[in-house]
Amino acid sequence: MHFKICTIGELLVEFLAKTQNQRFDQTGEFIGPFVSGAPAIFADQVAKLGFPIVFFSCVGKDAFGKMCISRLKNDGVIIDGITSHHKANTGSAFVTYKGANERDFIFNIPNSACGLLSFNHINENLLKDCTHLHVMGSSLYSFRVIDAMRKALDIIKNKGGTISFDPNLRKEMFDIPEMEQSFDYIMEYTDIFLPSENEVSYFAEHNGETEQQTMINLLNKGIKHIVVKGGSKGANYYGLNEQGHLKTLHINGYKVNLLDPTGAGDCFGATFVSLMLAGYSVEKALQYANASGAFAVSKKGPMEGTSTLVELKQFLSHASFN
Repeated sequence: MHFKICTIGELLVEFLAKTQNQRFDQTGEFIGPFVSGAPAIFADQVAKLGFPIVFFSCVGKDAFGKMCISRLKNDGVIIDGITSHHKANTGSAFVTYKGANERDFIFNIPNSACGLLSFNHINENLLKDCTHLHVMGSSLYSFRVIDAMRKALDIIKNKGGTISFDPNLRKEMFDIPEMEQSFDYIMEYTDIFLPSENEVSYFAEHNGETEQQTMINLLNKGIKHIVVKGGSKGANYYGLNEQGHLKTLHINGYKVNLLDPTGAGDCFGATFVSLMLAGYSVEKALQYANASGAFAVSKKGPMEGTSTLVELKQFLSHASFN
């Protein structure tokens, strides 16, 4: 089946704290730079699987920017939508790990080249044959970039395309007022919704409602496929069958040595979305998506764990469930 994906948002370099519980307010060692940014990792994973993807972003005219672009280009991402700015430097993030999945970030995104990404950077010619838009919640960090996202969303929806949405909530971003309003707008158009289990309550209508109740409400509003990402526990799928009855599915996570959780959810989403668009069954797409997330956490660095279909098949052939 012919499809082409587009995504928009932050492209940055990331520095990882060398030791766990390393504090930002004390001198310590960091390793990096690593190429990062949730939509960038998503794009890289789609390209590694062999599917066409256009990525819109902005970097500075600096060594970090060159590094970001050449990495994505080498992995097969269509980079014509990435603008190099001389007005601002490439975005950056510093990460420190508290527990297996708990992280603290210091982001420099709104004031970096990423922060200048706007409506005019979305070249309609590049969107001509795009049939799907993937939206990352972490990319809705300014009114400018929200305008850019709306432009792409309108163009793709108007020609019958589909939308996937990963809320990718970051506690560091909750004070951005435009973000919440843009969530409501995007949810109206979403076909595939990919929250993490700790984000489900954010989309609940009432306190204390179960995950399943929240998902049924969202399906009734028109979302077609929902996958709740549970990390090492695996993933829960919710959808409606032809008769309109609820269809649920749980796929267990795989055993793997956890080195770095950053980027795992982005790889999971990229694999699930592209395989669904390619016509795989929900179950098979979920198996591969879980494998892709597990593969990602076994490598140090946010984008170092992206994988090809061959690597995922190999992984699945000897993987054991958690």
